[in-house]
Amino acid sequence: MNYQDDIPLAKRIKSIRTIPAKSFLRIGFLFFMVGISLTFLSNRSVLRQTTSLEDSINLIENIQNKSLLGHLPYPQASKDELILFSPGIYVHKDIYENFKEMQFKAAQKGISLQLLSGYRSINLQRDIFYENKSIRNQTAIERSWDSAPPGYSEHSTGYAIDVGDGDYPNTHFEVEFEQTPAFKWMKKFASKYHFVLSFPSNNKQGVTYEPWHWRFEGTVNALKKFEDANKITKFK
Repeated sequence: MNYQDDIPLAKRIKSIRTIPAKSFLRIGFLFFMVGISLTFLSNRSVLRQTTSLEDSINLIENIQNKSLLGHLPYPQASKDELILFSPGIYVHKDIYENFKEMQFKAAQKGISLQLLSGYRSINLQRDIFYENKSIRNQTAIERSWDSAPPGYSEHSTGYAIDVGDGDYPNTHFEVEFEQTPAFKWMKKFASKYHFVLSFPSNNKQGVTYEPWHWRFEGTVNALKKFEDANKITKFK
């Protein structure tokens, strides 16, 4: 028989080597400090998250304060930044080759990708905006759903374009354009040429869905122009 088995349970417990009280205090203090450290690190993490969230909210508020009826302000391209693409249609010179190549590639697939409009001066945008009022008898807010106020149109930069399908002209500037081969091709390949859809369905700016309206983001200068629009899409 094992000697330990013959000792009553109470005495066996006492025979186990006891830990000095000071050691218990040291262990307790160690756990206490670990707990404080974890709490501190956790609070720092929450603080960083809160700061990031607050920064994002402030960022969006600042951008929204600059907007007008959901549209953001854009500078007007200078004459030396523009190039004639087709009769009556100018675009930023950075766009020219990219769109030409995109149009050529689409044509190889039997798709008639057409450039319907490009650069618009602020004065022309003003005429369009207020012409809609007389034709449609709309309020400014109602007009802004379909047309940007002067000084707030992407077209003024020269980087925004309106496209259509030459085989389906009845869909030009209509939501039905999304059903055409040209739109489907753009949706699949436009990013390869640095074009993005400016106002997709349920966009963050609250602008009416425009499947025909695309903007070019293939240069640093272009990206700077649309920085605020991209921040709204990312953070809001």
